[in-house]
Amino acid sequence: MTQAPTPTADSVRRLVRTLLRDGPDTAAGPEVRPVEEGGHLTWWVGTRHVLRLARDQDGSARQRRELRLRDLVRPHVPVTVPASVGQGDWAPGLSYTLDTRIPGGTAEQHDVSAIGEDDLAGLFSGMRAVPVRQAGTLGVPRVAPRSLEALRRMAVHAAQRLGAADEFDPARMKQLAPPAAVQLAAQPGGAVLVHHALSGDHLVLSADGRVRGVLGWTEAVVGDPAEDIAGLARAVGSPAAVRAATLAGYGARPCLRGLWLARCDTVVRLADRLEGRDGTPLPRLRTELRHAWEAILLERVTELREDGNAANGRP
Repeated sequence: MTQAPTPTADSVRRLVRTLLRDGPDTAAGPEVRPVEEGGHLTWWVGTRHVLRLARDQDGSARQRRELRLRDLVRPHVPVTVPASVGQGDWAPGLSYTLDTRIPGGTAEQHDVSAIGEDDLAGLFSGMRAVPVRQAGTLGVPRVAPRSLEALRRMAVHAAQRLGAADEFDPARMKQLAPPAAVQLAAQPGGAVLVHHALSGDHLVLSADGRVRGVLGWTEAVVGDPAEDIAGLARAVGSPAAVRAATLAGYGARPCLRGLWLARCDTVVRLADRLEGRDGTPLPRLRTELRHAWEAILLERVTELREDGNAANGRP
């Protein structure tokens, strides 16, 4: 297989010059710069666009599917879904899309406000409204729910390793007993369209905490809605994620399942990172761990009740 060329500022500028004929710098080409330092596959183009280049043929297939999926999702959700103003191949068999840029920062830069939680609830409701059969015809894969009990066992061992590294108190894992993990198994017939990558850098927030857009639809699947609740718990904190899911009509079971998926995942991933099996930056994983382990209201009420019983001498 021929190795794809490495994109450069000049090659990116040549690629987008023919697509942006009405820009102020048409002769010289638009200003371009990689989104991440040392990155080559995602580029800011001027102030209004972002260019995403697929790395390989599998990425190209997912990107082309994403373009069709975004059109399917857009009428159902109250937040902005990126739109493509140009698409094609940047190298033989490797796709690109030039998307409109959604103004705002990431969830790593801004906190979600109460009104922003309403926006997230609308996102959850809209995702449930997307016809899964239509998503399937676009090639969106159907994925079986994960076993929370199997994940819990992995997290218990990972928590012990984190405890030895003074990163986490392994006793906190006792909050999820094996019978509870079994009770929180996904229910049959509950599959919906799932974004599956609701990370902090895929949520576009305004300075006042409103959710303006959602990026990164290439990982979407038809599956367990608790996965998106878990993604939000890692990205914006468990209380906001559970409140948004509750506002969208999800009951206690999927909310608690999403909460514990997030908690177990963050423990396992941080342990993997410390042991060299995950390349995610440590500050991000530590932030996600902190967010996922924030207590939700039900837990706070339970803690207060236990404190009151202890103060009154009751068990």
